[in-house]
Amino acid sequence: MDGRTFVKLCRDGKLLGKQFTATDADLVFAKSKQKGSKTLGLAEFEQALQQIADKKQTSLQQLLAQLAAAGGPVYTGTRALANKFHDDKSLYTGVHAHGGPSTKDDKVNDLSSLLDRSPADVRGTKM
Repeated sequence: MDGRTFVKLCRDGKLLGKQFTATDADLVFAKSKQKGSKTLGLAEFEQALQQIADKKQTSLQQLLAQLAAAGGPVYTGTRALANKFHDDKSLYTGVHAHGGPSTKDDKVNDLSSLLDRSPADVRGTKM
């Protein structure tokens, strides 16, 4: 578990408050991880939970019960607001108002219609 995930665990588990802030969670994470490492293992995580319990002046069992009662992670996202130029097709302009751009060109079927292979002189004029 990295530092960002640890702070999210504390936030989603409703551990953060006046006694224990997000900064405190970062400091507990930094103290618990091994030097040079960026993540916590299971033993280090248990040590971090004990430090949080000490900081909040509760027992480890009460802290674990609070985490379990909070449920899983909280996911939040944003909803796009209505945009009349995108949602209302009667307001479309240009090519899109007339059915949109074509991805198939009916005029060109092969290279013979694009290239002129008739004989020419050095200047490129047809003979």
